[in-house]
Amino acid sequence: MFAALQSETGKHIIEKHNINTTKVDSIILYNPEKGIDYKSTAALKIASKLGFPTNILAVFLIVPNFIRNWVYDFIAKNRYKWYGKKEACMIPTPELRNRFLE
Repeated sequence: MFAALQSETGKHIIEKHNINTTKVDSIILYNPEKGIDYKSTAALKIASKLGFPTNILAVFLIVPNFIRNWVYDFIAKNRYKWYGKKEACMIPTPELRNRFLE
């Protein structure tokens, strides 16, 4: 499931875990049993739950965090240059919309 940080669910998680949103400019993965993960750790843990071959990316969790996050930041910084930027956001299908909490 997904939630925007600006949603009620997102605000609750931010407050509960005292997340400084001025310092966190990345993906946040929240698991009630395991806590909060950021950046490359969050992305790779999400990838591990996806189907083959994307789930294979989880093998990079063995790489030290500072190296993974450097690569993550490099990709984030260059993604629009490499892949372009859309003029408008996509309108989610009803099936995709059901995956959002709010």
